[in-house]
Amino acid sequence: MSRKGPLEDELEMVRPSRRPLNKPFPFFNLPTELRLRIYEMLLTGPGDRVVNLDVNNYRLIAPRLNCFRASRQMYEEAYRVFYGLNVFRLYPDSGKYFKKKPLLQRLVPRYRNCITTMDLRLGPGWTDPPKVQNTEKSLGLEDLSSLRTLKVFVEVDPSEQIFNGFRGKDKDETWYIFWCVRLLAGILEQVPSVKTVELDAFPGIVRDAPIIIAISSEIERSKRKLVWGPLRGWNEKADYGRLGLESAMAAMRI
Repeated sequence: MSRKGPLEDELEMVRPSRRPLNKPFPFFNLPTELRLRIYEMLLTGPGDRVVNLDVNNYRLIAPRLNCFRASRQMYEEAYRVFYGLNVFRLYPDSGKYFKKKPLLQRLVPRYRNCITTMDLRLGPGWTDPPKVQNTEKSLGLEDLSSLRTLKVFVEVDPSEQIFNGFRGKDKDETWYIFWCVRLLAGILEQVPSVKTVELDAFPGIVRDAPIIIAISSEIERSKRKLVWGPLRGWNEKADYGRLGLESAMAAMRI
């Protein structure tokens, strides 16, 4: 019987192992609570990132949704987590998408039924609100049976005098305020499941601004709970329109 030489020994080292391949991990043997936690870590965005029409979705979101294709059971479990735990923007906030269908209108009813939190931006396109910002039946608002929280964020208050001459023909300082109130009223009317409306704004907008007063009055009229968002940090005892830095500057008469 011949002995192996050095060359044969080297070849043996580089040959593929003949050991059986590792078996797939028994993911569905895990407890349901643990599987849901894994889905949550995979499918929810960092921080308070809002899911919106965005050119970066193919890079940031689409790869995560590949788990929908793994199996029927994983799809049924995962899509409920994705649509139930993320915040979705109701209307596009970029002029690039003003002539395209909003994200909500692109979703099938089963996905809409799972959404629990939506984000409404008031301000984009304020000089001439785009047609996509509407409450028509085709938008799919009536399918939002699980929606509990509507986040309303005010980006601009066109009633300020600095906007004189920029509002458009035959438009005074109140027209956009009434437009926003009608839009919000139409949304809340079609989605009775909403329990809480979170109202927030950019720092340049004070709490007693006409647009804030009008929107908060509509929220109270609809018998929804009004809470103030984290950016402004308003509360019942807070000085109207003041952040911590603003209060300090006011005290110094700056």
